[in-house]
This record gives sequence, C-alpha cells and structure tokens, in this order.
Amino acid sequence: MSGDKFLSDPNLAPTRTETATWLNYYRAMQRIRNLEERLIELNEDGAIPGFMHLSLGQESVPVALSAHLRDEDTITLTHRSHAQAIAKGMAPSALLAELLGLDNGICRGRGGSMHLADTSIGILGANGIVGAGLPIAAGSALAHKLDRSDNISTAYFGDGALAEGVFHECFNLCALWTLPCLFVCENNGWSEYSPSDSQFRGSLKQLAAAFGIDYHFIDGADVVALAEIAGQLVSSIRSTSNPQILEVSVVRLHGHHAGDTQAYRDADDLAAAKLRDPITLLRARLLEAGLQSSIEKIDTAVGKEINAALATARTGSAPNFSLTEVYAT
Repeated sequence: MSGDKFLSDPNLAPTRTETATWLNYYRAMQRIRNLEERLIELNEDGAIPGFMHLSLGQESVPVALSAHLRDEDTITLTHRSHAQAIAKGMAPSALLAELLGLDNGICRGRGGSMHLADTSIGILGANGIVGAGLPIAAGSALAHKLDRSDNISTAYFGDGALAEGVFHECFNLCALWTLPCLFVCENNGWSEYSPSDSQFRGSLKQLAAAFGIDYHFIDGADVVALAEIAGQLVSSIRSTSNPQILEVSVVRLHGHHAGDTQAYRDADDLAAAKLRDPITLLRARLLEAGLQSSIEKIDTAVGKEINAALATARTGSAPNFSLTEVYAT
C-alpha cells in the first residue's frame, strides 16, 4: 500500500456498524470544531492571553489516528495542537481552562495553547518550535522498543517542518534503529503565510525513499478512508516496530493564527478549501444514509458539552506562581 491514495467507496451501502463508527467520527470532529469556534469568541473578547493557532479543517487527522491509539501510546503535538489533544482524550474543560490561563488548566495555566501536555494519556506535549516534537517522539519510540512493548509513538508535524534539520535526523535514527514511530504530516499547503512549495525544494515522498521508510498519502477530506489506513499503519508498527510515514492533505479554513486576516490568500483558494471540509463531507454522507436525526442529536449534545466545559473551566482561579514549581529543592 506504500504511496497509494486510499478512498472509501461512497457508492457502497454502509452497514449498521459502519454508520455507528461514522457517527463517532462526526461527534469527535464536531467536539473539536465547536470548541475551537468558542475559542475564537473568547479570543475576540480578550479572554485568552498569547498566540492561538486553530485546526479548523484539519480535525479528521487526529480523530482518525486516535481511533486506533491507546493511552499508553505516546504523541507529540504541533503548535496547532487543540484538535490533536482533544482527540487523544484531553478533557475540553481542562484545555479551555489552560487557554484562559487558569490554575485548573491541564498545565495549571502555565502552558497555554502551544504547550498542552497530559502524560497520563500519552500526550508528551505541544511545541511552538517548528519540528521540535519530532525528536521527543523518536525518543519515546526508543523507550517503547527498549520496554519490549507494542506501544507506538506518533509525531504530528506540518509541511513547514520539512526543511528543519532535526526532521532529517529523526528520520535517520528511526530508520537505523527500526523504532516504532508513526510520522504524520498534516499538509495544509501553507507554511505560515507562504505557499509550502515556495519553502521546500523536495517532497516528503522523496525523503521517505531516501531513508527507506514506507510512505503513504491520503486526502484528509475523507475521515473514513483516513481512519482505515491509520488503523493499518498502527497495526503494522505494533507488529514490526518499523517506522511509517503518513502524509495527509488537509485544508486550513482559518488563518495561521487567531486574528490572521489572510490578506495574502486568494479568495478562490479559500472557497475551494471550504468544499473539502471533512465535517461537511461526512455530514453529507450521513444524511445520505438517512441519519439526520442522529446528526441533530449529536450537534445538540456537543453544544451542551462545550458549554458545560467552559462553565467548569471558568470556575478556576489565577495561578499562584512559585519558584518551587520551577526549581528542584
């Protein structure tokens, strides 16, 4: 399956089990979308300190991957981390409190949007430095191998990381030592404010071949097909310990960061991106399967869940910073 593009067949009538799975994907993506849309409102109200980068349009990737990961499997996140964290199991209230800078946040208000972490469920941390999660993921993969477990490490990264030196070093080590690491590239076509092809000369597929690592590509607009290949790759890594590379073509529906007006982006490009929204496309598939009532129930339930999570988050207090939390005594 190396290098192939996997697409599920929309012409085949889904089974009851399949539609239940599709509804789970829809619910998971809607939780992320609803939460981030709420974050936009909070940011506009001045309630969130610091920078914030959103995953609107890219929710299918962590949802599809996390469907096959355990708490013991480790992941490293990018600066665009909310979707990746929630999909792996981080509580929305803990994430919201963290971004509000409150003590009941997942990092007690110290980390903010770009430094989310929860080691109890394998989230080793987000990072504001491009590609900085890759060596952490590689080290975790080495630990899994030394422990003789079948746990795996997953490194999320964007196409902007391809030119980073540490990226090549991690590929080399994982290939040399056959480390159980899944490299997942969320390629949205933009490196901050510039088209990706203006930032890097080669391609991820070429790099994979250079290091002898199996490479796979898929359109992230189809979360069902993406989850299928994700399951195959996770299973393969568990059984062989060989690293794998998965490049997912996604769309960025929002700017690089909150407040980015995207004046540099062509209007036709934005319009085309909306047509590949994975939530909209899955919703259409569910409607064709006669599941409108189920969709409406999920939308209502998710809205109530995020409202409740935000109310819980706001009960927190401001952090009481102490040097004892920074330095060992």
